[in-house]
Amino acid sequence: MSENVLVAYGTTNGSTAEIAEAIAEVLRKEGLTVDALPARSVPSVASYDGVVVGGGLYAGRWHKDARRFVRRHGKALGERPLWLFSSGPLDPSASQRDIPPVPWVQKAMARLDAREHVTFGGCLRDGAKGWVARMILRSGKGGDFRDFERIEAWAARIGHELARV
Repeated sequence: MSENVLVAYGTTNGSTAEIAEAIAEVLRKEGLTVDALPARSVPSVASYDGVVVGGGLYAGRWHKDARRFVRRHGKALGERPLWLFSSGPLDPSASQRDIPPVPWVQKAMARLDAREHVTFGGCLRDGAKGWVARMILRSGKGGDFRDFERIEAWAARIGHELARV
């Protein structure tokens, strides 16, 4: 059984971090030992049996910390079970249909033989950092579009898969 799991994430305003924590919590309930950490703070993935990496989507690109993490640890990630997620759409679309990964993530998935990718809805609240975020909020397009039932169901599938490894 795989026991140590890393959930690494790139986030600007905390929404993707909250998704990562929800995933980690489900995996812990499945009996796994899990660290949920900002991608930029992870020195090595050597001690992990499985890895989940998430990145917020900004202007059609995965968060830079998540991209850098995948590039920096690519060889090691390719040697263990890997799942990727994105968070971003500020509308209900992610709960209504499967949204494919952005091109960079698609290439990383193929290169590293990732098991799966899923896109979850995003969340943008008042007080968010960044000029673009403030413009989106001013236009009335903010809100919380994360579907935690869907997030937890996906995490449970990962937990079951890791328990069989």
